[in-house]
Amino acid sequence: MDMRVAAYCVIVDDEQRVLLTRWIEGRVPAWSLPGGGLEPGEDPADAARREAREETGYEVRLDGLLGVDSHVIPARKRLAPGAVGPLHALRIVYRATVTGGTLTHELDGSSDMAEWIALSKVRGIERVALVDTALAMAGLKH
Repeated sequence: MDMRVAAYCVIVDDEQRVLLTRWIEGRVPAWSLPGGGLEPGEDPADAARREAREETGYEVRLDGLLGVDSHVIPARKRLAPGAVGPLHALRIVYRATVTGGTLTHELDGSSDMAEWIALSKVRGIERVALVDTALAMAGLKH
């Protein structure tokens, strides 16, 4: 079984909008949280801040750990070419606040854009399951 450890940010502004990124490496583009896989030896908090900056253009402050989501993806549902076994996805989720930067879309990455989306509209968009899991961890209704 392969394992992927990743760190993500739940970022909500004063207008009750959540910052999401559009992940383009799935079967269809779907909204996700800013975040991604840890580099070898990288601290999860550093990875969450780095990924937020790379995918959204924003510098963020982490305001606390919301939780850890553990999910096993069966081999038949894996997207990686040549993957033969299941994938254990361990996702570390932080609450974060924007402290600087400008909204910028990632170039040549796993996402192609970032956008502030009203929490009330999240249920109506194509999204990965982690969005719902993380918003529930944060106690946010959507």
